[in-house]
Amino acid sequence: MRVLLIFIGLSVFGLNFANAQKFGYIDSDFILSKMPEYKKAQDEIDQLSAAWQKEIEDMQKKVDGLYSSYQAEQVLLTEEMKKERLAEIRKKENDTKEYQKKVFGFDGLFFLKKAELIKPLQDKVFDAVEKVSKANRLAIVFDKSAELVMIYTDPRHDYTDFVLEELGLGDPNDKIK
Repeated sequence: MRVLLIFIGLSVFGLNFANAQKFGYIDSDFILSKMPEYKKAQDEIDQLSAAWQKEIEDMQKKVDGLYSSYQAEQVLLTEEMKKERLAEIRKKENDTKEYQKKVFGFDGLFFLKKAELIKPLQDKVFDAVEKVSKANRLAIVFDKSAELVMIYTDPRHDYTDFVLEELGLGDPNDKIK
């Protein structure tokens, strides 16, 4: 009886191991680079970033100008006037740092704008990956361009072209290397 139970147990578990899961990978950076909307969004983000950076640099130049002015006039100022000028300079420096943090810090305007423009495109890619995964009965799909380090990838497991095709961006002559 015991032998029969062991045999049945091994048979059931053995069948589960025989039914191996399929996997594949994609290159989301390559897919996004093929999307015209992504290029447009990236250009808008770059323009905003440059404008914000220029604003911050202008604010910093004003602080530097105030400090230079203070240095030049320091000899002529009373102690009270020196304290007022230094307080004004520190306030401007802090305002500049706060603005920089507001724009480029974690959850700053740059981060939020990037999420606003890029997230819908990433969701579109994710939906296409999901459809391709279901159509090809894939249990696991890796992203070759993400933090996951892939030492070797067999091209027959690359489903990037299928995702591009699902998105309507497929070109049979344009293969990934």
